[in-house]
Amino acid sequence: MNASVPPLTNNTPPLCYSINSPPFTYSPSIASAYFSSIFSFLGLTSNLIAFVVLIKSFRRTHSRSRSFFLIFLGGLVVTDFMGLLVTGSIVVSFHVTHFNWRQIDPNCHFCNFMGMSMVFYGLCPLLLGAAMAVERFIGINLPFARSTSMPKGRTVSMVLMVWLIAGCIALLPLLGVGSYHMQIPGSWCFFNISSEGNDLAFSLLFSLVGLMSIAVSFLLNTVSVVTLIKVCCGQDSTQRRRDHEVEMMLQLILIMVIASICWCPLLIFIAQTVLSRGHLQVKYLLLWLRFATWNQILDPWVYILFRRAVLQRIYPRLNWSRGSIMTLYPSFSDTIRRFTRSSLGSTLGSDETGETGKANVTPPSILKPPPPSP
Repeated sequence: MNASVPPLTNNTPPLCYSINSPPFTYSPSIASAYFSSIFSFLGLTSNLIAFVVLIKSFRRTHSRSRSFFLIFLGGLVVTDFMGLLVTGSIVVSFHVTHFNWRQIDPNCHFCNFMGMSMVFYGLCPLLLGAAMAVERFIGINLPFARSTSMPKGRTVSMVLMVWLIAGCIALLPLLGVGSYHMQIPGSWCFFNISSEGNDLAFSLLFSLVGLMSIAVSFLLNTVSVVTLIKVCCGQDSTQRRRDHEVEMMLQLILIMVIASICWCPLLIFIAQTVLSRGHLQVKYLLLWLRFATWNQILDPWVYILFRRAVLQRIYPRLNWSRGSIMTLYPSFSDTIRRFTRSSLGSTLGSDETGETGKANVTPPSILKPPPPSP
């Protein structure tokens, strides 16, 4: 069997069209111009609203930890907005005009750009979620170390570092690790999900990076929530105001849950397909891809709706000025106080008894001597 690569001729299609070569038979059941247009419009509008909300919150905040968190949220909003703008405009244009990719992009430059965009804007939210989990873990468990050694500029550098890592991964197919190909129904390009050679390596890399980011977020957020509950329910809950910490953790937990629900099916599907060496099922790929793109629509509403000002209007009993958890559950607060007091009852009782006894005894040094007898 001759394994040599045949020479490139006029009849040999470019690499990105070697598996699926357009034009394809248009199928409205698989691709819909209305779905893509409405989806892109909702996502772009939601991210614009979220960006305005974040700017206003950043200008009003006086907390260093809150400003760090808002910088990460701003990076996530910008990433989601640009991802929808770049990929959505290409997909909607195809559904409206049904252009032939091979005529307008004979050298695969446009297809490679879209494939890179799909990978870059897909991994960035997951990596940013993990970075925010790390920042919250340090901020809650090591607040003094973080406040003295991490200025705002370093937070911006962390966001840029996440973008750089995602960009380097997206460039790998252009360097020979994997390859970008036209995907059915012809409206988008993505890396080749295959169990052969470099395509297998890149498919596993994409899946493992995404799944590991979600796993890191889940682990660190769980530890942070447990630590925050201990602080809020302890004796120093009135001295250490943690309302803004509760708000940030609530938003971060929701971001993690949304990312897990939207992305895990696609990441697991890719890993399972290449490891089982089975045939790629296009209908499931499109289904799980649509699940993943919902992440860019739902993320902004976490910042828009789950803020203290909005939650206080929806649930007036939530008095943020006196401790979030204690206000929500006053009976739980009384139980915690009784438990903490009873654990120190014997010591406090003995100290109080000693103090009372000492107070009732008059020191002999201040007694007046009896008058002398005549």
